[in-house]
Amino acid sequence: CSIGLDNPLSIPAHGPGEVMKDESQEAESFKEQGNAYYAKKDYNEAYNYYTKAIDTCPNNASYYGNRAATLMMLGRFREALGDAQQSVRLDDSFVRGHLREGKCHLSLGNAMANSQAQQELKNATTVLEYEKIAEVDFEKRDFRKVVFCMDRALEFAPACHRFKILKAECLALLGRYPEAQSVASDILRMDSTNADALYVRGLCLYYEDCIEKAVQFFVQALRMAPDHEKACIACRNAKALKAKKEDGNKAFKDGNYKLAYELYTEALGIDPNNIKTNAKLYCNRGTVNSKLRKLEEAIDDCTNAVKLDDTYIKAYLRRAQCYMDTEQYEDAVRDYEKVYQTEKTKEHKQLLKNAQVELKKSKRKDYYKILGVDKNASEDEIKKAYRKRALMHHPDRHSGASAEVQKEEEKKFKEVGEAFTILSDPKKKARYDSGQDLEEDGLNMGGRCSLRCSTMAAFRKMGAFGVCLLP
Repeated sequence: CSIGLDNPLSIPAHGPGEVMKDESQEAESFKEQGNAYYAKKDYNEAYNYYTKAIDTCPNNASYYGNRAATLMMLGRFREALGDAQQSVRLDDSFVRGHLREGKCHLSLGNAMANSQAQQELKNATTVLEYEKIAEVDFEKRDFRKVVFCMDRALEFAPACHRFKILKAECLALLGRYPEAQSVASDILRMDSTNADALYVRGLCLYYEDCIEKAVQFFVQALRMAPDHEKACIACRNAKALKAKKEDGNKAFKDGNYKLAYELYTEALGIDPNNIKTNAKLYCNRGTVNSKLRKLEEAIDDCTNAVKLDDTYIKAYLRRAQCYMDTEQYEDAVRDYEKVYQTEKTKEHKQLLKNAQVELKKSKRKDYYKILGVDKNASEDEIKKAYRKRALMHHPDRHSGASAEVQKEEEKKFKEVGEAFTILSDPKKKARYDSGQDLEEDGLNMGGRCSLRCSTMAAFRKMGAFGVCLLP
């Protein structure tokens, strides 16, 4: 009856007020010694050490399973049956326990009981299949499928903490934090020392950017299970993220933008799975880039932030401002509309209105650009710029050019006059700057000839060429 031995469950089915970690380590030592004697076929000594392990830690299914296997090798099937039954009472998904129970019933001639045991074995085999599928899918990061498998397995083994914990961990990795918290909390109500449940609680807080509280749970999990690898990695990442982010914030406040950029970049490399924290780090780095006037890089960072968290208002606002600064007004309007739809405040409404005005203005002729002056240019600067541009494009200067060039220069000459007509008139300039329509001022109502004449009149007034050479 070579059934083999079992390793202890990765998540022991402990109950409230159970063994402390030093007792658990002692029980593991007894189990390992029992395994060594079992391998040498010294079943009596193996039995003694498994018994010591059970006495030290009476709620571990694998210890009873190993002693049952040893008793079967000694031909003590009735005692083995009791241990096999106890192992499956502690862990209903323990497949080898069901198998040993069935073999003991068969050896003892308990046909009816054996039939029931065989049905339990069939159920346990089904559970084992779900567990194997879940293990593969977890490695593939197909967490939805793992949750599905664990739900099916829990239909057969509703009290299995191991399945519940795996489901909760995957729910956390899927961003379904309330559900994950609920599962972990249910387990902790029954067993406040369950390291895996503590780890999942911490994981949810960590992914919700409550890093300080998350660290507390990871530390508590490691007190219960010092070798808990996932809690150890998560705790290290959480502490590193917290430190880098705080250092980056300090550098930013001190005006050391280059250092802040480097620190935020380092923080982003710590854990790509922490979506909310990384969204904030991208936005922070985007703010740094905007301070460094690297506006396209700032836009890219903010875009990465909203890809990770499409509800992150601060990232939309930062990106919208960068779009405004780079005169990408349509994109700015789109972001401000998103913000205003989410948070209908007066401030957001005004930002949207400003962007819409700038967008409207951008679709008209840019008179400042036509004259080659800044938007804050003085009256004298506007006059000087007009004189220079008008001379540059005056038809007299291009009388010997081709018809095509003459036509283009005439067009530019008229635009210069149009620009000066608006920008030299304080009222018209104010209306133009505010984005109001100017058609009612008659600029586009007098026809081509009217515009020509007004341009030449303005030009004569400036003391330049005195003869209108336009056809």
